[in-house]
Amino acid sequence: MGRVAGVDLPDLAQLDWITVQNPAGQSALPLISDLGAGESEVLMLALETPGATVILDDLLARRVAESLNLRLTGTLGLLLDAKQAGLISQVRPLLDQLQTLRFRLSPVTYQAMLKLADEL
Repeated sequence: MGRVAGVDLPDLAQLDWITVQNPAGQSALPLISDLGAGESEVLMLALETPGATVILDDLLARRVAESLNLRLTGTLGLLLDAKQAGLISQVRPLLDQLQTLRFRLSPVTYQAMLKLADEL
């Protein structure tokens, strides 16, 4: 996904409100072979950062985060939070864009998101 799939993404190094951080230590998480490298690093970093919220959409990664008692949200939760905070005016166009990028979103979930965002 991302740039490899031809998606136009910003260069994170150019965004002054983002700090890219790698986990300092090693953990047993890489032993969970079904987790991708990104999910493993997110979980390791969260374990090193008290009070962190992990942003994960992968079901296995979410289950691991829950088993580690980490605070958790996903892409859809971020969209709702962003609308509630006034950072975006609508979630619908972003949901449509996610679907164009092959983000799996069932019709039921799509409608539920629009209802939660007061866009129905």
